[in-house]
Amino acid sequence: MRIATRGSVLARWQAERVAQLLGDDAELVIVETTGDRSPLPIHAMGGTGVFVREVQTAVLDGRADIAVHSAKDLPSTTTPGLTIGAVPERADVRDALVGRALADIPEGGRVATGAVRRRVQLAHVRPDLQFFELRGNIGTRLDKAADFDAIVVAYAALDRLNRTDAAAEILDFVPQVGQGALAIECREDDAFTHERLARIDNPELHEALTTERAFLARVAEHDAADGARGCDLPCGAHRIGSELTMFLGTPDGAVTQRATITRVGSESATEFGSRAAAEFLTRWDATLASKGTS
Repeated sequence: MRIATRGSVLARWQAERVAQLLGDDAELVIVETTGDRSPLPIHAMGGTGVFVREVQTAVLDGRADIAVHSAKDLPSTTTPGLTIGAVPERADVRDALVGRALADIPEGGRVATGAVRRRVQLAHVRPDLQFFELRGNIGTRLDKAADFDAIVVAYAALDRLNRTDAAAEILDFVPQVGQGALAIECREDDAFTHERLARIDNPELHEALTTERAFLARVAEHDAADGARGCDLPCGAHRIGSELTMFLGTPDGAVTQRATITRVGSESATEFGSRAAAEFLTRWDATLASKGTS
């Protein structure tokens, strides 16, 4: 099985984990992505997709059979010619502070994170904090922790690399869509590979990811209608069972909104995510209007 993946330690771990689940010998096809090459903040490069496009291309042009991604890196819409064949497992979805716990960060403390969503949720709780960009693989990020009062990373990354000892505090934030989940793509017309991936798919996790991605797609639509990009509006979502918890915030963290909506009847995972997002966005627009914020 030829597995396309980024070359970071964490990405290789994920690819090798999928090979283990499949019970196959695997050949890793290492791909460098736009996100790996550019020093710019992720949101400045166009947000989601910058760590997956070249990996997806390796599958589309036949250099690889499957692509293994951190599901949170995927755009909200599926790339033409590809399909998510399996979502086999999901780790802890929470964020972690490395360096100091939130209460121990001094007034005006320096916190580094590459995610607008994390920054906004922290700013809402601690508006005094100063925020700085954080880029690089998990090892590089941990090495930079000493330069700040704290950094924020995905707890799943620490767990997969046996570095949970570095976590000073686990944060009760709404996670990024797909955070902690592995997503495996294959060519849409590759029935053989799709059948093999189906054997390791977790239907409940796959459905949860589908719902979260439908939420993100609806938010991106709404944001684009206002002349912005989906990645510019800090948001998160996490489905557990029949409930979807969602988050939106203004870039400065001054206004945030969090709510949980329950699935209705027999609506599909996509229908649930889209409906929940529409209801949530209606409340969000009303909240902004009441505060005189556009």
